[in-house]
Amino acid sequence: MQADRLGSMSQTPDSAVRTYIEHHRAAFLDDLTAWLRIPSVSAQPDHAPDVRHSADWLAAKLKETGFPTAEVWQTPGAPAVFAEWPSEDPDAPTVLVYGHHDVQPAAREDGWDSDPFEPVVRDNRLYARGAADDKGQVFFHTLGVRAHLAATGRTTPAVHLKLLIEGEEESGSAHFRALVEEQAGRLTADAVIVSDTGMWSEDTPTVCTGMRGLAECEIRLYGPDQDIHSGSFGGAVPNPATAAARLVAALHDDHARVAIPGFYDGIVELTGRERELFAELPFDEQRWLRTAKSHAAHGEAGHTTLERIWARPTAEVNGIGGGYQGPGNKTIIPATAMVKLSFRLVAGQDPDHIERAVRAWAADQVPAGIRCEIDFGSATRPCLTPLDHPALQSVARAMGRAFQGPVRFTREGGSGPAADLQEVLGAPVLFLGISVPSDGWHAPNEKVELALLLKGVETSAYLWDDLARNWRTAP
Repeated sequence: MQADRLGSMSQTPDSAVRTYIEHHRAAFLDDLTAWLRIPSVSAQPDHAPDVRHSADWLAAKLKETGFPTAEVWQTPGAPAVFAEWPSEDPDAPTVLVYGHHDVQPAAREDGWDSDPFEPVVRDNRLYARGAADDKGQVFFHTLGVRAHLAATGRTTPAVHLKLLIEGEEESGSAHFRALVEEQAGRLTADAVIVSDTGMWSEDTPTVCTGMRGLAECEIRLYGPDQDIHSGSFGGAVPNPATAAARLVAALHDDHARVAIPGFYDGIVELTGRERELFAELPFDEQRWLRTAKSHAAHGEAGHTTLERIWARPTAEVNGIGGGYQGPGNKTIIPATAMVKLSFRLVAGQDPDHIERAVRAWAADQVPAGIRCEIDFGSATRPCLTPLDHPALQSVARAMGRAFQGPVRFTREGGSGPAADLQEVLGAPVLFLGISVPSDGWHAPNEKVELALLLKGVETSAYLWDDLARNWRTAP
């Protein structure tokens, strides 16, 4: 590495980073390919040894990269990997990188053109399960930190650098929050970088500023003690299927706004600047509808489609049922009915408050003679980093240097474990990802664009020095 540093002295910092990456590109891809061959499918018990192998492989590779500490952390489920590389500057900020090393199930017969666990390069794209989600996006940090050291002449990163690479994200992160709480002392950080996300497109680099939270429930409605004859009793006793239908009908008002009292309490509204930035993105609604397999856009009045899926809370009916479902007719009043609901939450919303509001709303909607039971599952909190946060600006500058152009801002409509890190550690969450929609996460022929993967390496190389230089100016 010493020779690499000396060779970079006559170059600009950016050209030194690019030269280093180009010289080490082949070895980097060879290592990534070896990792992708490990079928670390956390959702399938038969692959538990492979998930452990993946964790062991990554820990060893991080030590080889230069991390003085690289450990496999056991959980009641799949193992995680923790690594740490302190900066020689004691006042440097501490940054934690999050990702995951487990992958979705995949088999050739699912529609893959090649073995999903035998990586192949075609047309400058690397095809394999995990290439984009998320091994490729985790692994670019290994070459990125080495390029950072080579270009700056440092022997340690400009920040206290930590990694937490989860092993069961693809199976629900069931033990992740408990792990973070248990290891909070070692995971303490000034900022969290999540590399498990993507960009708008190949030619529109973007930084995500937040993800929505999630609350889910099942409502079960009980009427008569058994199915009863609709001729003998219909119109004279309450029908739980009718109650379920009325419950669903009452979920939204005529403007597609959630009608549960208190649902919008405390939400952080979009700023005018954020709405302008969303509007600047090259969004083609008809193309988006084709991707959604839908024939029309619909949602809360007064908001664009991007605003609805990124920055507004929602209430969705995920399932509804009750009574006879077979062929023909069966003239009954059913004994039971059910509704499954999910709520996407935005910054300022508290899942506990949402649960109380839903319970109170449902109790008001259900008629006398119908017993209502509601079960809520585990919830995910929303996370949002303001546009003017210095750490977010560092991520945008680093990406702008790598892509040599402007960087725009997005949000994610989905939900993930990043909010647990924000809540437990009390640190802002930033998103650094280079995957694009065509990469096919969870689908056959998942791939990563090699040119973008190396841009991720380059962004990582610039980021640590930018954070170290600008963090002290943070309020």
